[in-house]
Amino acid sequence: MWIISFWVFPVISACMWIAMLAAMLGTWCVQGQPIYSSMEQGQTIAYISDVGAQGLKPLFITGSVITVVFLDLSFISERWLRHSGQLVRNKGRFDKFCAIASIFFSIAGALGLILLSVFDTLRHPHLHDGFLALFLVAYLVSAILICIEYLRIGIFYRSQHRVLLASFIIKAFFVVVEVALAIGFGVCGWHRPHHRNTAAILEWVIALVFTFYVLSFVVDLLPSVRTRNHVPQGEKRMDSATDSDQPEMVYEEPLTQDSAGPNANGNTNYYRGAHV
Repeated sequence: MWIISFWVFPVISACMWIAMLAAMLGTWCVQGQPIYSSMEQGQTIAYISDVGAQGLKPLFITGSVITVVFLDLSFISERWLRHSGQLVRNKGRFDKFCAIASIFFSIAGALGLILLSVFDTLRHPHLHDGFLALFLVAYLVSAILICIEYLRIGIFYRSQHRVLLASFIIKAFFVVVEVALAIGFGVCGWHRPHHRNTAAILEWVIALVFTFYVLSFVVDLLPSVRTRNHVPQGEKRMDSATDSDQPEMVYEEPLTQDSAGPNANGNTNYYRGAHV
């Protein structure tokens, strides 16, 4: 039984991210909502980076590293599982290009988050802003590429695309919401200095929405889980050929249609119960 599988990567990433945010926001509130030296005139609500530039910088760096490392492991795992056939395979070079490019941009986004936590807004404001832009843009581009990949796979596997469709909707929602919030954040933060507090609130909201994007990879990776009642798509035909001489075979319905892949409508018969 492989109940604990690749899906734990996004769970660890999301838990670390939300725990870090909660600790930082909670600390700022418990301290009486202080005005940090990195905050600008008229700003009363701290940015995440303002809190992270103070005594919680070690937490900010550690949390950021753990978050993006496990998130990028989710990207890489998804690509490997599709390549190995434990998830429905890509059906063209363009699909594979989108998958590989999404990994590349996710790594770039990871570097952006790690570096912005190291080069804090108090001591390195210009570098910090540059790495923040890298983090946001890179992960948005990565999400767009994944949406394109899943849309194309879903079109090919029309009858088995429910999980792909669910993941596509979640990620597309993330892209639309984050783009809108990022535009508002940029307008309030850089072009309208008297709206710094609004920009700070938007930054916390952007970070919260990012949590749900990370968790969406659980939907992608869960169909590869092997349990007593579920065999991943890439192993079904192999198990059928290996055990063809056995008197009994018990294969239950797959946990999701996505895990069935192209074999769902094939000539191999799977029964809920014993094979006679």
